[in-house]
Amino acid sequence: MKTSPAAPAAHLGRLLADVTEPLGRQLPPEYERALRTVPRHLFLPDRLWLRDGDGGYRPCDRSTNPDGWITAAYTDTPLVTRFTDGLPSSSASMPSMVLRTLLLAGIGDAAGGARPRRVLELGTGTGFNAALLCAVLGDDAVSTVELDPLLAAQGERNLEAAGFAPAVSCGDAAAGWPPGAPYERVVATFSVDRVPPAWVEQTTAGGRIVTPWTSAWCRYGTLALTVGRNGTAHGRFHAFASFMPMRRPCRDTAGPATAPAPQRKGATSLSPLSPWLVAGGDLDAEFHLGLAVPGASFAWDTSGEHAPTRLHIADDEGPSWAAVDYDGHSADRFTVTQAGPRLLWDEITAGYTHWETLGRPRIGQYRLSVNTAGDHTVQVETGRGRPGITILGEPSRPSP
Repeated sequence: MKTSPAAPAAHLGRLLADVTEPLGRQLPPEYERALRTVPRHLFLPDRLWLRDGDGGYRPCDRSTNPDGWITAAYTDTPLVTRFTDGLPSSSASMPSMVLRTLLLAGIGDAAGGARPRRVLELGTGTGFNAALLCAVLGDDAVSTVELDPLLAAQGERNLEAAGFAPAVSCGDAAAGWPPGAPYERVVATFSVDRVPPAWVEQTTAGGRIVTPWTSAWCRYGTLALTVGRNGTAHGRFHAFASFMPMRRPCRDTAGPATAPAPQRKGATSLSPLSPWLVAGGDLDAEFHLGLAVPGASFAWDTSGEHAPTRLHIADDEGPSWAAVDYDGHSADRFTVTQAGPRLLWDEITAGYTHWETLGRPRIGQYRLSVNTAGDHTVQVETGRGRPGITILGEPSRPSP
C-alpha cells in the first residue's frame, strides 16, 4: 500500500462514518483503505469557499482558520476551490458522491468481476478522485485529463505529494484521451447534457461510462452506460449527484456576438399550473422537464419589481422568454407572459402534463441509448409493460 502524510485520525474517522449513510451500505473494505490512504487535505488549496446558508459562499483560509479548514476538509460536503468571473468554476466533490460514482462504474473488487485494467478519468481537478482510483487499481491503470493547464499541474503536484503517479494530461475532455485508449471504464467528474462520441469510441465493448448529468432546467442525476460491440451504448440514470457542467476550450471569434433583436411585448394569458410544481424542488419533475424541454432554464424573482413572485424562463440559445407571476393571493391561476418563437410556458406545461400521464416517474426509471451516429434516445419505464415514448430531442427552431 502507498504511504502518504496521514489524515488526522479524529477527522478521518468522522468522514468514514459520514460517507456510509448516503451510500446506504457498509463501505467496502478496499474503499475504506483508499480513503485512509488518500488524505483529502493534501488535495485542497489553502483557501476554500464554503456555503454560507444564504445561497452564497464564504472563504475559509488555512492560515487564519486552520481548525475550520481541516474540519471542512474532512466533512462530506463539496468544497469550492476556484472562482472564475465571480462564479464557482472548480470544486472538490463530496467524498460520498465520488465513492458512489466509483461503485456505479464497477471499480475494484467490491463490484465483483475482474478489475478494470485501463480507466480514464475526465476532469482531474484537485487530483483526489484520481488518487482514489490509484489506491484501488494501481497507478498504471489510471489516466486522467484536465482542460485547465494550471489545474492539471496542481493536480499532478497533489498526486505526487500523496505518493501517486497516474498519467496526467492536459486536454479537452470531450475528446477523451486517444493515446491511452481503449478503456474499460470512463468516469467524468463534471456533468454533461450529451455523451461525447469520443467517450463511446474509446471504451471497450462491455466497458462502462459513468458521468453526472445536467440540463438547462435541472442539474442533477448520474448516467451509467454500457458500451456494446457495435459501438452503441445503453444504460440508465441514477438519482444522485449535482456537478458543475463540462467546460470547453475558449475559442477566438471574429468579433463580439451580435445581441438579439429586441422582442415585442409578449402575449399574456392565465395558467392553472403552479410554477412551484415545475421549479419548486421536485427533482423528478424537473429532471423530466430538462429532457422534454431542452434549452429552457429558469430563475426565481422575489424582488417584487414585477410581481410578488415571478418565475422567469429563458431559452438559452434564442430570444424566447416567459414569465409566470404569482399575485400573492390566487394560487389557482397565474398570469403568464410569453414572447419569441418558442412558447416556453406552453412547452413546460405540455412536458409536465406528459410526466403526470406517465405516472410521475422517478429519475431511476429513465433509460438512455446512444447510437453509432451519436443520437441520444431517452425512454421511460412506466411499469405498464412497455417503455414510455422517447422524450429527448432538440428544441424546435424557426426556419431561417
